[in-house]
Amino acid sequence: QVQLLESGGGSVQTVGSLRLNCVASVPPDGSYCMAWFRQVPGKEREGVALIHSVGGVRYYADYLKDRFTISQDNSKGAVNNTVYLEIDPLKPEDSDMYYCAAPTNAPDCLATAKVLGVTDRKIGLGFRYWGQGTQVTVDS
Repeated sequence: QVQLLESGGGSVQTVGSLRLNCVASVPPDGSYCMAWFRQVPGKEREGVALIHSVGGVRYYADYLKDRFTISQDNSKGAVNNTVYLEIDPLKPEDSDMYYCAAPTNAPDCLATAKVLGVTDRKIGLGFRYWGQGTQVTVDS
């Protein structure tokens, strides 16, 4: 059973930085990619960054790429499929619940990479595995 666990959120001052962490209990089926999404209650989901598990190719929402960095830990002895999202500097509009997720097929990775930055109810529907989220609150 694949379980994703996010951590690293918190309440921080604007201009500060955070690194969010996502650890998979076991490698997701196929290990095609992992992505970070964000959503506030009552609003639609937005994909912010995605990384391919093999090769490490990264994708970002265009308007976030200067401040967001997605990475993964493939070092020897690392926990399987540990993915990070660093936000630097933080802005108040980054306040959100952040989720990591993994799909079970490669086409969902490619499709999602193309719509990063789009807010829509269909965003992320192809991703089977989701964490419980970690809250980021940025104080102005």
